[in-house]
Amino acid sequence: MKETLGSIRAHLDKLCNQVGNRHVGSSGNRAATDYFVEVTRQLGFDSACSPFDCMEWEPGQARLQAGDKLWDVTSSPYSLPCDVAASLIEISTDEALRNAPELDGKIVLLHGQIAEEQIMPKEFVFYNPDRHKKIVATLESKRPAAIIAATGKCPGIAGSVYPFPMFEDGAFDIPSVVMKDVDGAQLTQHAGEIVQLTSTSRRIPATACNPVASCGPKDGPRILLTAHIDAKKNTPGALDNATGVAVLLAIAEHLQGFVPSLRIEFVAFNGEDYYAAPGQMLYLAQLGSRMDEVELAINLDCAGYAGSQTEYSLYNADDATEQLVRTAFESHHSFQEGSPWFQSDHAMFAMAGRPAVAVTSSNFAWLCQEITHTPKDNLDLVHAETLVRTAASLAQLVQQIAA
Repeated sequence: MKETLGSIRAHLDKLCNQVGNRHVGSSGNRAATDYFVEVTRQLGFDSACSPFDCMEWEPGQARLQAGDKLWDVTSSPYSLPCDVAASLIEISTDEALRNAPELDGKIVLLHGQIAEEQIMPKEFVFYNPDRHKKIVATLESKRPAAIIAATGKCPGIAGSVYPFPMFEDGAFDIPSVVMKDVDGAQLTQHAGEIVQLTSTSRRIPATACNPVASCGPKDGPRILLTAHIDAKKNTPGALDNATGVAVLLAIAEHLQGFVPSLRIEFVAFNGEDYYAAPGQMLYLAQLGSRMDEVELAINLDCAGYAGSQTEYSLYNADDATEQLVRTAFESHHSFQEGSPWFQSDHAMFAMAGRPAVAVTSSNFAWLCQEITHTPKDNLDLVHAETLVRTAASLAQLVQQIAA
């Protein structure tokens, strides 16, 4: 246990303290994926990193003047820049947006009901409600010069960020900024007036890669062990999701020299916290029609919060697999079974009908509300000994299935 504990602490230190921000397209992200490949290769696994094009971005500075006041706004992630003086139009409902007669060249303030949740990116295929698509299509057809989104919190999608970015989409080309909902309520007093909005945000073409380490047969049934390696910009991403990656590497250490009857793949998905999920899309494209070969997908996200239990949930598993999973976890009092949730990478396998297990902290909902996607998500919140037990339990489970 001491050896595994030391390894996990070293992995966490590397990912959270040494490589820098791990957002997709950044140098820290590339250092993190290189590290995953290096460690798994040293453990004897067949490791590779499939490249893809992506977008880095710099938020720059944002400035809004309405009346005689400067308002606190920030550029939306991946937004195009703008420098526009135009009439302010306030819109608070979907119906008001549909019925707005003329938005071309105007600055639109979205607030209230229409801005209660983050709009899913255009290229995000796993979850994209028709309502979101209609809002985006309507805005694109009405062509405002820029958008001001006045928002609160949206923990289910945007984590604990306040105000959350209503638009976080490199494929959406209307410049946008975000402000607090309480400020937006005051800004409505300037509807119809000319306001000045400037944003110097910048999109930067970049590349990244999706790392996969494997052992066992080259083809046929496989067990997937997954955790996303990227993080939001300007957060250490300790629980979201350096802990998951550290557990993957610890499991690989446990399985060093194991000769499985099934293919075992460790996938450090690169893009769960990026608007287009590029690593996930690349892996699914490479998997192609062989989704049925996935015997079990085990995904870790936000595991290891100090003071909480480790919670697992099951999806599409047959009775035998359920029993193996429960036996592996119930040998320790610090694990509990929880309800299904879908805000991570196990969802794409569960939605395809494949057996899956999701592993997280028992206070996952609170972490989304208060911690994730912010600078507060640091190593002070992590209980490394919990991750040691999680890695040991999952390694035992994999060995039982793939013996």
